[in-house]
Amino acid sequence: MSAINLNDAPKNYLLAALPKDEFARVKSRLELVSYKLGEVLYESGDKMDYVYFPTTAIISMLYMMENGTTAEIGVVGNDGLIGNALFMGGDTTTSRAIIQSAGELFKMKAKDVKAEFALGGMFQQMLLRYTQALMTQISQTAVCNRLHSLEQQLCRWLLLSHDRLDSDNLVMTHDLISNMLGVRREGVTLAAQKLAKRKLIKNIRGTILIIDRQGLEEAVCECYEVVNTEYNRLLGRGLSRTFG
Repeated sequence: MSAINLNDAPKNYLLAALPKDEFARVKSRLELVSYKLGEVLYESGDKMDYVYFPTTAIISMLYMMENGTTAEIGVVGNDGLIGNALFMGGDTTTSRAIIQSAGELFKMKAKDVKAEFALGGMFQQMLLRYTQALMTQISQTAVCNRLHSLEQQLCRWLLLSHDRLDSDNLVMTHDLISNMLGVRREGVTLAAQKLAKRKLIKNIRGTILIIDRQGLEEAVCECYEVVNTEYNRLLGRGLSRTFG
């Protein structure tokens, strides 16, 4: 466990949006933790004891089938939180939460989250608004995976990840991306090669470097902007570095 660095808390948008009096209450209940790439926060069906507010880490929400295959249904970074079920009336979820990009998160005990949520202040409002925005992302991901090309899906995935990082380097192998998108690794490699030929990204072993952000935004399907627009409407900010 790390000591709480109060300078880190505003790095999570939901915490940074709280009035000073609410944040003063919440900060005493936060614990700063760090996770490595690939570590699991919780499995499908696990009892959830914490809500997590990422600062530098990115978490992928995965749905797992009976045969072990997975597909990403949502991605969460410093824009939001993991553990919505705890304040929406449940203690478990059907998805798996895994660290997509190593980094730090604040965690808050379930009982503390529920107590603060019950006060009905900005904490409650921001959590509910974020949940609605996340539902839009999950729904749009399902549409995108059904209707759009793998190249467009990869563009969307890269942009969503890039929005939540301070770096242009995404530490992620094609194997991991294929697990996130629920497709074959060969398909991801081919799509990544096409984007590299257009000089939008550079494929480095275990890393993807974003070279042309604007070019990715021009190549992506409308799903990315739909999600970004809804975040902006509900939370007063866009996710993209250029949209909103």
